[in-house]
Amino acid sequence: MKIKISNISKIISWNISTESIEIIENKDILIESGKISQISNDIVSYDEMIDAKQCIVTPGFIDTHTHPVFIGNRANEFELRAKGKTYQEISKMGGGIKSSVNSLRQASEEELYFASYNNIKPFIHFGTTTLEAKSGYGLSLKDEVKSLKVLKKINESLDINIIPTFLGAHDFPDEFKNNKEEYVRLICEEMIPQVAEQELAVFCDVFCEEGYFNHEQTKKICNAARINNLEIKLHVDEFKDSSGAYLAGELNATSADHLMKSNVKGLKHMAKNGVIATILPGTTLFLGMNTYANGRQIIDAGCDIALASDYNPGSCTIYSLPIIMALSCLYCGLSVEDAFKGVTYNAAKAINRHDSIGLIKENYFADLLFWDIETIAEIPYWFNSDKLSMVMKKGKLV
Repeated sequence: MKIKISNISKIISWNISTESIEIIENKDILIESGKISQISNDIVSYDEMIDAKQCIVTPGFIDTHTHPVFIGNRANEFELRAKGKTYQEISKMGGGIKSSVNSLRQASEEELYFASYNNIKPFIHFGTTTLEAKSGYGLSLKDEVKSLKVLKKINESLDINIIPTFLGAHDFPDEFKNNKEEYVRLICEEMIPQVAEQELAVFCDVFCEEGYFNHEQTKKICNAARINNLEIKLHVDEFKDSSGAYLAGELNATSADHLMKSNVKGLKHMAKNGVIATILPGTTLFLGMNTYANGRQIIDAGCDIALASDYNPGSCTIYSLPIIMALSCLYCGLSVEDAFKGVTYNAAKAINRHDSIGLIKENYFADLLFWDIETIAEIPYWFNSDKLSMVMKKGKLV
C-alpha cells in the first residue's frame, strides 16, 4: 500500500546536517510499509491519497520520561501542597511514591491494565506518537514484573509506540527501609535478570537523589543492568546538586533527567560522554517550585536537550508536550527551535531511536502531526492541542 500525502503547506523537521530547522515547501510525502519512501513534488504512483488541507506537517512528538503505570490518584497531595506542604514532607507523611506503591500492589493485573491504558491513551490526542514508560510503583519482583507486563499489553493495544523502562530503583519499599543494601541486591540479582529474561524492558532507570539511591548503589544497579543488556537512564539532581550529572557521564547513560540543580562541571561531563539532558519543567510547575532547570546553561555546557512530561500521579499530570514546550521557552531559557528539537530529534536520541523516528526523512517511520498553523511558534503559543488536526502513526491516521 502506497499512501501519498498532498496539499501540505510546509514540512517542518530538524536538519541534522545544518543543525537547524528545515522547512520544505511544495512537496508531497509518499509512505510505504509505514515508512517515508519519498519527499517530492513528482509522486505519481500511489494507492491512496490523504489531503493535508494546507496543514503544516511535523514529526510525531516523543515523550521520553513518563510514569503511567499506576492506579487511582494523589489529588489529596495536591491539596496538601496548596496548603504549603513540600513533596518531601508529604512523602514522610506516607504519601509520595509509597502511596502509589500501596495502591498498585493491591490491584490485579487486569485492574492495573485498564487504569494504565486510560492513563496512556490521552497522550495520542496531544501529538505524542512514542512514549517512554517506566515501572517503579511496584518495588517488588512480582509487582515490577506485573507493571511491565501491563505496558507490553498496552503497547500491543494502542496506536502509540511504548519504550519500556524498569525502575525498580524508584524508592526503597517499607519492608526494606532498614536494610537498603538487601533491596539493592534484590534489584541486581533477581529483578533485573527476570526483567531481561522476559524481555520486558529496554532501559533501567535509577532515582539517584539524596534520600533515595546513592552513587555507589546506583553504580551497582547500572552495572547489573548492563550485564543483562539493559540501557541506562538516570533521575538526578532534582532537589539537590549531588553530582548526579557527573555520575551520568561516568556511567555513559543514554540520558540523565531532571537536572534542576546540576553543576556545570557535571553537565560538561555529560556532554563529553554523549548523555542527553532531559528536562521536565511540568514537574517544577506542578510542585509549585520556583527554580526551573537552566536549559540555556545546559546547552552552553554542550548537552543536547530533550523535553518530557514526567507524567505521573504525584508530581505532574500533564499529558501535553506543547505545554511542556511552552514552559521550557518561558522558564528554562529555550528558544522555540530548541523546544521543537527537544520533542523530536533530541527526544529520539534520548531513547536511542534517532535512526528511525524524530525526523521527517526518507526511511524514517511516518509518525506525523498535521497542524492548522502558520509557524511552529504557534505550537507552544496555543498551548493545547486545538490546532492539531490529525495524528499519523507509522502511516496510519489514528
